[in-house]
Amino acid sequence: MADVSGTIFDIAECSLHDGPGVRMTVFLKGCPLRCRWCHSPEGQTNAVETLHFPDLPDRVCGKILSAGELAEHINSLLAFVPGSGVTFSGGEPMMQPEFLSSVLDRLEPGTHSLIDTCGFVPADVFLMLAKKVSCIFFGLKLLDDENSVRWSGQPSGRVIENLLLLDSETTTPYRLRIPLLHTVTDTPDYFSKLEKLCSRLKRMECIDFLPSNLDAGAKYPSCSRIFAPGFDTAYDCVLPENLKIKAPCRLLRRNEV
Repeated sequence: MADVSGTIFDIAECSLHDGPGVRMTVFLKGCPLRCRWCHSPEGQTNAVETLHFPDLPDRVCGKILSAGELAEHINSLLAFVPGSGVTFSGGEPMMQPEFLSSVLDRLEPGTHSLIDTCGFVPADVFLMLAKKVSCIFFGLKLLDDENSVRWSGQPSGRVIENLLLLDSETTTPYRLRIPLLHTVTDTPDYFSKLEKLCSRLKRMECIDFLPSNLDAGAKYPSCSRIFAPGFDTAYDCVLPENLKIKAPCRLLRRNEV
């Protein structure tokens, strides 16, 4: 099997909220979106970069590994935790499709694998990778092009297309994960659009609504970026009582994300 290399920026070896059970989460570097609420700005660019912290040594963010090296590391650690699994997050893990595909092909048979994706990748790449894993966490954001460009930097059409393909062209279980943000995704207009979209989905297991991350802006200065969300990050949003979605919906607590 030919080996390819990719860039990661972190590995969480004992994660509780990135899929079922105790699992490892691998964060791949690079993302096509620039969400105003992003809590991993160090994962946005695909290049290895140096982070600068006041009164602390600089830290290199990013490590280049071969698919074989990463798969060997994953397999060696998961062997000690029966029933565990691995989640590939980011950034956007599908931005490195050959690398991610090669790592997945090298995992021990029966390993529970999950991709946490924003869905903004070419449809052929999306379907190829979605069919290789045990589960998909689909990070749905805005549902119309104008607001999607305003808040995430990219239009929404490709994301929605891939979500519909995931539902109709694969058998991979999936759930939606939606940031619940004041004046952005907690509006009557947003919930109305979401209800219409979900009425077209036949296999969605559930929706997890995610609260604002109050610490999201802490890492931005180290990356020479400015955190300017444009909404109240401390506002505690609630779900409407009359939300017309057949699948279970829950608003996670801040310590669950």
